[in-house]
Amino acid sequence: MTQRQLIILAAINMLIAVAAGAFGAHGLKNILTPEMLAIWHTAVSYQTSHALGLFGIALLMPRVPSLWLTRSAAAMLIGIVIFSGSLYVLAVSGVRWLGAITPIGGLAFLLAWAMLAWAAYRDMKSGTTLF
Repeated sequence: MTQRQLIILAAINMLIAVAAGAFGAHGLKNILTPEMLAIWHTAVSYQTSHALGLFGIALLMPRVPSLWLTRSAAAMLIGIVIFSGSLYVLAVSGVRWLGAITPIGGLAFLLAWAMLAWAAYRDMKSGTTLF
């Protein structure tokens, strides 16, 4: 995955998160229960924060040439799809079993941040600096 591709994916995810947030605040507030609206909000929050994480990884790519950055970005994308995606569907459908797969997305987020830390640590050991 190139830096440009990652920036595009991050921007698309931010666009979706902003649209989903607005849709939840205006289109779903009178339809969903407060519990389901809170679930929707959690999905938006995690998608937003991890889309920003994708931007951060993209900005690091020229400074930290590491396969671990690409792996971290892929794990973040997988996390967004599984974690936020399952919560969006759960909130609007009420299908509770979807909550069982949400932690897989959370695990992908944890792995993504661990791989990002590993990439920075390995770069530090090589004697270069991030900035």
